[in-house]
Amino acid sequence: MTEQPFRFNVDEEYAKEHNELIRNTKNLVTSSIALFVVCLIAGVIVWFLVDPTSPWRLLGSLSLIFFGTIMLIVGLAIPRAVPRTQAIYDANPLSPAVITDDKGTTVTLTALVNTVVDQQSPAEWALTSTVVQRIPGVTPKVGAAVPCVAVGGQRTSRDKAHWATITPMPIAWGTPSEEVIKQATDYIPDDQWRALKQAIRDEDLVKKSRNELIAF
Repeated sequence: MTEQPFRFNVDEEYAKEHNELIRNTKNLVTSSIALFVVCLIAGVIVWFLVDPTSPWRLLGSLSLIFFGTIMLIVGLAIPRAVPRTQAIYDANPLSPAVITDDKGTTVTLTALVNTVVDQQSPAEWALTSTVVQRIPGVTPKVGAAVPCVAVGGQRTSRDKAHWATITPMPIAWGTPSEEVIKQATDYIPDDQWRALKQAIRDEDLVKKSRNELIAF
């Protein structure tokens, strides 16, 4: 089984609305700003309500304001560290995924991914599952095929050659085009789809792969 590159034009505005990875980044920024405001208010309250002779007055106020400021700086730095959606799709390999559970408003997406960082090296396959909201353009039923790109995340200091986390990112999060989604589905080799469908027959394996990489 080999990984295949796939290129398509990402609709950036559409992706901002539907791509959960991008939305999660925005949520982190919003949360950091909110946390800064809360810490600032709490610091002011401590300054005015705590006895002026208490060492906790200055220490508490400064600690809260300092912590809030750090969170604000981190939050504002996040968008700069995240590339454009087009770049994310272009930089990561296609990955077959299927819906393995449907809860109505959310579905479980299980993907076959290569854990090896160097895409030119022999692949080492694993399953990973994640819960997402219903995917636009995809019928929310168990067994539905969902072409994705496998976005590599963290690596450990002891093993730089393998991804510690991989997140499947549906092509349907980047474009409303049914034709592009079909092309991506067809572009993924049949042996990868077969391997995935064979693996998900093991329900325990699918459960273990929730937000994890499980080799098989």
